[in-house]
Amino acid sequence: MGKWLVNTRGRRSAGRDGLQVQGNRMDRLREFLEDVKQHEHARGNFRGLLHVAIGRRIFLADGTLVSAGRTWRELAVLLKKVRWSKEAVRELGLEPAALPPRDRERFWYSAITQAHVDSPEATEAGNQLAKKLEAAGYQIGPPPGG
Repeated sequence: MGKWLVNTRGRRSAGRDGLQVQGNRMDRLREFLEDVKQHEHARGNFRGLLHVAIGRRIFLADGTLVSAGRTWRELAVLLKKVRWSKEAVRELGLEPAALPPRDRERFWYSAITQAHVDSPEATEAGNQLAKKLEAAGYQIGPPPGG
């Protein structure tokens, strides 16, 4: 039987292998986002980043799973934690001042809801970002349904 863990809602749960912790997976995705931010891999392709982070599997070059996809809310929390520039929403055709200004988590959630991350344009942007990230040592899975 797997090791029981307390998830973020205070409920006990076990990972698929009994050892994987929700927090560890979130930490890996956070490290991924920090790397993408630091090296500006998603500059000019924020919609692609949202698409990849929400709907695709992300692996390190050695096959270690970084993320199997995240909810909009989880991604909003991570964008807040890594202090992603609010100016990135301009790439989505949004005005930063039109989004909730005081609560960064709500800001990012609102931006994600308006980003059309399930559109063909977002899928293509995700494909472009996947190619770019491959050179940076990441493997990005196919889009949902693809």
